[in-house]
Amino acid sequence: MLEDGEIILRSLADGDQIPMARLADNKNIWDNLRDYFPRPYSETNAEYFISQNKDQHPLMIFAIEYNGKFCGVISLIQQTDVHKNSAELGYWLGEPFWNKGIVTKAVKLITDYGLNRLNFIRIYAGVFEYNIASMKVLEKNGYKKEGVSERHIFKNGKILDEHRYYILK
Repeated sequence: MLEDGEIILRSLADGDQIPMARLADNKNIWDNLRDYFPRPYSETNAEYFISQNKDQHPLMIFAIEYNGKFCGVISLIQQTDVHKNSAELGYWLGEPFWNKGIVTKAVKLITDYGLNRLNFIRIYAGVFEYNIASMKVLEKNGYKKEGVSERHIFKNGKILDEHRYYILK
């Protein structure tokens, strides 16, 4: 478990599926995620995701809790082969919890964990061109813009740029 005041990152647990499904079944969230994230998002989707990820070692997929309430998910995905010392950062937060500084603190916690406890050398994230809030979260946490992959994303019938951010140990 990782903590910063009212923010806790903890392992996924039975009982998270109802709030996870309620929050994740939202087009405004799906618009900022890869298409493999189900839409609509059901309790069955949440149950499957939790069952597949609740007993990981080391822990790299966390529930985000704010004032004791499940509000989203944040994760590191270790890369493979010659990229094995790098991890991709991903997250989503339920819309009722937006604009409270929750993700900024969650990114700080997981970045510190990834670099200092899991010993990754590099953590990176890709952000769709219109997700300015996510870009600001990364910048507040010391991530640098690596560049823009032009016309790299196809989402909702549109071709978009992807902004790439990184941080080094």
